[in-house]
Amino acid sequence: MSSSLEAESSPPADGETPPPPTTPPPAPSRLKRHDSLFGDAEKVTGGKHHGSDVSWATTLQLAFQSVGIIYGDIGTSPLYVYSSTFPDGIGHKDDLIGVLSLIIYTLIIIPMLKYVFIVLYANDNGDGGTFALYSLISRYAKIRMIPNQQAEDAMVSNYSIEAPNSQLRRAQWVKNKLENSRVAKMALFFLTILGTSMVMGDGTLTPAISAQVVMISVAILLLLFSVQRFGTDKVGYSFAPIISVWFVLIAGIGLYNLVVHEITILRAFNPLYIVQYFRRNGKKGWVSLGGVVLCVTAAYKSILILNAIPYVTGTEGMFADLGHFNIRAVQISFNCILFPSVALCYIGQAAYLRKFPENVSDTFYKSIPAPLFWPTFIVAILAAIIASQAMLSGAFAILSKALSLGCLPRVRVIHTSQKYEGQVYIPEVNFMMGLASIIVTIAFRTTTSIGNAYGICVVTTFMVTTHLMTVVMLLIWKKHIIFILLFYVVFGFTEVVYLSSILSKFIDGGYLPFCFALVLMTMMATWHYVHVKRYWYELDHIVPTGEMTTLLEKNDVRRIPGVGLLYTELVQGIPPLFPRLIRKIPSVHNIFVFMSIKHLPIPHVVSSERFLFRQVGPREHRMFRCVARYGYSDALEQPKEFAAFLVDSLKMFIQEESAFAIADAPPALPASVAENDAAAATGDEPVRPRRSTGSAVHSEEAIQSSRVSSHSGRISFQVSQLMDVEEEKRLIDREVDRGVVYLMGEANVSAGHKSSIMKKIAVNYIYTFLRKNLTEGHRALAIPKDQLLKVGITYEI
Repeated sequence: MSSSLEAESSPPADGETPPPPTTPPPAPSRLKRHDSLFGDAEKVTGGKHHGSDVSWATTLQLAFQSVGIIYGDIGTSPLYVYSSTFPDGIGHKDDLIGVLSLIIYTLIIIPMLKYVFIVLYANDNGDGGTFALYSLISRYAKIRMIPNQQAEDAMVSNYSIEAPNSQLRRAQWVKNKLENSRVAKMALFFLTILGTSMVMGDGTLTPAISAQVVMISVAILLLLFSVQRFGTDKVGYSFAPIISVWFVLIAGIGLYNLVVHEITILRAFNPLYIVQYFRRNGKKGWVSLGGVVLCVTAAYKSILILNAIPYVTGTEGMFADLGHFNIRAVQISFNCILFPSVALCYIGQAAYLRKFPENVSDTFYKSIPAPLFWPTFIVAILAAIIASQAMLSGAFAILSKALSLGCLPRVRVIHTSQKYEGQVYIPEVNFMMGLASIIVTIAFRTTTSIGNAYGICVVTTFMVTTHLMTVVMLLIWKKHIIFILLFYVVFGFTEVVYLSSILSKFIDGGYLPFCFALVLMTMMATWHYVHVKRYWYELDHIVPTGEMTTLLEKNDVRRIPGVGLLYTELVQGIPPLFPRLIRKIPSVHNIFVFMSIKHLPIPHVVSSERFLFRQVGPREHRMFRCVARYGYSDALEQPKEFAAFLVDSLKMFIQEESAFAIADAPPALPASVAENDAAAATGDEPVRPRRSTGSAVHSEEAIQSSRVSSHSGRISFQVSQLMDVEEEKRLIDREVDRGVVYLMGEANVSAGHKSSIMKKIAVNYIYTFLRKNLTEGHRALAIPKDQLLKVGITYEI
């Protein structure tokens, strides 16, 4: 449901004489409304696009820092790729060349070509991942289930995107199909939560697969999940040197094995050996792809971690800290550091196995020269911990974005660093992921079994990204259909082949991520379904402003000191919770605000565009509607900070409304002049005696005198308005000092009697369980209990 916006001004009706031109005061004539509920919200220019105007020195520095933050996991994949690919040993010596060729070209096709050179450009003002792709699509096509979009949202900085050329009928056709098809909307939403669910499963499996001794793994996991509350920014700068040392070690060891054992292994760069490998092994070779794909899971997750942590653009295009990089820096670090090091490691292991094929189950450690064994072992442990930490941080960041879509109950998201954005910690999620990771480690015990589950998570997310990227190319990038088909066919076919291979190991551990994904997707889909239904229920039962005024007068509602903030999901209209509040407690605070928190499909909303206000009812009621807009990566302010910011914005709104009232006020002319103007407009001349020239001059002087009087009256009106504004601002400050009370609805949602069994199970059991057992809304907003008032209400959907 949408409401019409009030016009700033309207043209005169037919037959009506426009008022005489007046010169408005200088200040109001240059004002623009911050209140976008009345139209024309002020648009503040956003920061520069990430990566723009960054010097090469800065780019190289960012490239070095990215090695430790987003590539912590890539170096651990050589620990288990060959053992997972050859669980029954190496049958033919040339199979090593075929598998090495598969590894090399898989690294080139998926992480390098797809992610580094294509997908990274589909960022949402620097943010990436499945939610960023979904947000890009939802900004161009109305695919969201909740109808809380407002025309003014498009005026927010960084919201607008370059739309396809009007001549591209294909893009417009796709847009119309998406907007008019409920199935298409649900499919895109399903893909988004599927990708998120698989990432969470990946975050659970990553720490478990990083070590091979069960008890040591459990101890490391307990320590790892226990320190999440402290954040990672304090040790961030130590990551890059450690991971850099790791890459130097594995590259050096690989080069050593290549030279010492068999340099002819470099024949693997010929893709013909891939064809020969499959001809020789048939179905067994196809099944072995489940082990080969582990070489790109780490590469994929490195890009995913990069995408999960928001970018920040600072002054002069500089990026704020080690967790924020530009595309060029990532491309340099991947192609110049990451790929050569990992490729050399795999090549060296293959050369070693040509002479010692019996050591395939423990290739990495067996291939290390004796003097370097213990230093490499220690650095390997550190690299595994860093890899797990980076993936967990990415999982927290991604899940915090899911909250903005209304996919999960509001849980408390703790920002562990005041300096670094994107460093978040979610206590409930950390506990569940830690428990699941320990259970997986104890139950599976071997990296081969965990790897079977591990690959399914990643390849499924590959496919989700491919489908969402295809939609982005159709709607936003204006690419030729041949390029789009080439992207979809090449990468889609590659990922389907890998997925089919991994699914063959479903019983041997592959079922685990499906269980994780099924549980999480059920939670997210159920919560989002009820959230949408509840929103529509409130929208269908909004209270008109006229009825609200009658309700206040009829129930003898008294005004009490302080400021009241009534939280509601609605961005317009009076929620049905308000009449219930009035009937139960016939009192309203002197300053009363209908508060709505809304997340826009962009990473960040600048603070100057945070609040939208509108007067509700007569001015003397001092009741307002406020919409607080956040990006999906923005942190909610603490209650005191939020209230102070809200009050300052409210006073600014009142001042601007008064300024516009002064600018729009018509001049007050004397009655005689107004009558003459009216008579002239109707063609009737007033009866007046013939006057001499002197009398005419005297009359003109009288009119001029009256206009001077009118100007004086206008100035008097302006002074009166300004005095009223100052008094109202002082009143707001006094009421704030008397206390701010937060009013929230405690909604009990139940399915209707005629609902299906599936709907009753989803609403009455799953949703109710989530609502009662996860963190309550006021805790997520960090609202003090002594300032909270809950109002119970029951919805039947």
